[in-house]
Amino acid sequence: MNHFTDILLTGTFLFPLLGGVILALSFGSLSERASATVGVVSIGLAALCTLGVGLDFYDHGQAAHTLTLWHWISVGNFQPTVGLMLDGLSLTMLGVITGVGFLIHLFAAWYMRGEEGVTRFFCHMNLFVFSMILLVLGDNLLLLYFGWEGVGLCSYLLIGYYYRTPANGWAAFKAFVITRTGDVFLAIGMFLLFVQLGSLNLQTLLARAPELWVQGDPMAQLTALMLLGGAVGKSAQLPLQTWLADAMAGPTPVSALIHAATMVTAGVYLIARTHGLFELAPDVMLLVGVIGALTLTLAGFAALAQTDIKRVLAYSTMSQIGYMFLALGVGAYSAAIFHLMIHAFFKALLFLSAGSVIICTHHEQDMRRLGGLWRKLPLTYAGFVVGGAALAALPLVSAGFYSKDAILVSALGAGHSVLMAAGVFGALLTSIYTVRLILGTFHGQPKSDHAREARADKGLVHGVPLVVLIVLSTAIGAQITQPLGNVLPAGPNTEGAGEHILELVAMAVSVGGVLLALWLFRRRRDLIRRAVADRRGNWLWHFWHDAWGFDALYDWLFVRPYRGLVRINRGDWINSLCNLLPWLARLSHDGLRLTQTGRLRHYAVSMVLGATLLLVYLLVG
Repeated sequence: MNHFTDILLTGTFLFPLLGGVILALSFGSLSERASATVGVVSIGLAALCTLGVGLDFYDHGQAAHTLTLWHWISVGNFQPTVGLMLDGLSLTMLGVITGVGFLIHLFAAWYMRGEEGVTRFFCHMNLFVFSMILLVLGDNLLLLYFGWEGVGLCSYLLIGYYYRTPANGWAAFKAFVITRTGDVFLAIGMFLLFVQLGSLNLQTLLARAPELWVQGDPMAQLTALMLLGGAVGKSAQLPLQTWLADAMAGPTPVSALIHAATMVTAGVYLIARTHGLFELAPDVMLLVGVIGALTLTLAGFAALAQTDIKRVLAYSTMSQIGYMFLALGVGAYSAAIFHLMIHAFFKALLFLSAGSVIICTHHEQDMRRLGGLWRKLPLTYAGFVVGGAALAALPLVSAGFYSKDAILVSALGAGHSVLMAAGVFGALLTSIYTVRLILGTFHGQPKSDHAREARADKGLVHGVPLVVLIVLSTAIGAQITQPLGNVLPAGPNTEGAGEHILELVAMAVSVGGVLLALWLFRRRRDLIRRAVADRRGNWLWHFWHDAWGFDALYDWLFVRPYRGLVRINRGDWINSLCNLLPWLARLSHDGLRLTQTGRLRHYAVSMVLGATLLLVYLLVG
């Protein structure tokens, strides 16, 4: 690659950083339009740089390239660099982050009109994209971890954007604490890798690991398990998944950015990037697939019982990331990254369409108070239909069909029939809750004044992102070639009669789920009402609505015992002993303060008395 391409590669993260710095240093003096312009243009320039880098990458035969900007730290053998690694995997992620990120920023310029603190919003959005780009371009785990923590911090700031509402602040705090729990495991994994392999450079690690460890080595298993801990926290998989639904407290473009193209896919990227380490730990690899299968199933049931349109999409995100983990667990890395890209298209479309509904109905997002919107919001309705089709993996016409089918076929080819069956069952649940979401939001009679008074969606900054994402969420988006080359292993062998049978089964399940949902929610809603009215059905609905009670479980297991220990230790003797020295210091201070009267006669008497005592001591001694 030439020098100009290196400049473009550097520009992919410098432009978002520059935009964030300009907005931060403006101290709120910029107008709403100027702030939006800086925020959108900076990401647009990063996307153009990515396009230029991608064209040059193809011209040079998709050869991997490393660019070292400077040496960061030098302490003995620990000499990490600030270096960028461009290969097929990082270029795919870079295209998703800057491309979909630009469309989300453009839509946000419409969505955030009239909001308080628009400068702060775009500043944090730009810094979020900057951190995510560092995460995927870093050629070593330390730089990756820097970006990893950066997206965690920015997500806290963005989720808590409406900080005047206490519940939103707690949602941001919850996301920060839970993801930090996973980050601790990732940090431990990095320490183990450096101690065992002597480097944090990704290419060096993947080369040295097979030389030191054999497959199944306990240290390899432990290290992979620590990396998995970090991945499940950032990607909201079991058991660290509870933060994702509450993260809907942020503005809808934030939800689109975090839950579609960037933060939740970081764990998938981490496992794919360090695939050589996981292949040396087959038990942990299987655990990755099991976690994905369990998460996609549990999240699918939870989505069935939500009434807030954004929470339905949040649990669907959790479920789709579960599919990616399932693919990683069976060694289908390319299929996982393919679904990651397609998911970014249709989930960004669904979130932005949900944002359009919220703005056009005066911030109403409860399906029980919507309905009858398909005529009033035609473009938004089209976005939901096309995005929903991709989410439900409707055969042939939707992009989601091709990516999800690749995962299921890979699971079958790897001999993991149970994981494959979980994926097929998850596809059925996905079709049902997707149809429920679309019918409840757009069909039937309006159920509130907000729905009846909905105003039409309009404007280029509103329409262009939706139209582009609609096109990418169809079969056209599935034709985008991923330049993964030999970066990732080929994956399981998927040739054979079973592949075609499974494809037909997947088609039947997807279409059957849609038809079943249409019958239930259009023709026989009385069956659902009777089921929910029943005592057991009502309990089950609330159980799924509360996402299987994980929040309550963690409250009993962790929060309450911690608070109990705090109460017990509040007056313990160690604490009292530690307070003894401050108490003596305060007592001495109070005693000496009494001698400072400001009266000369008192000072003269004190001096005479002191001199007399000193003379007596000397004479007696």
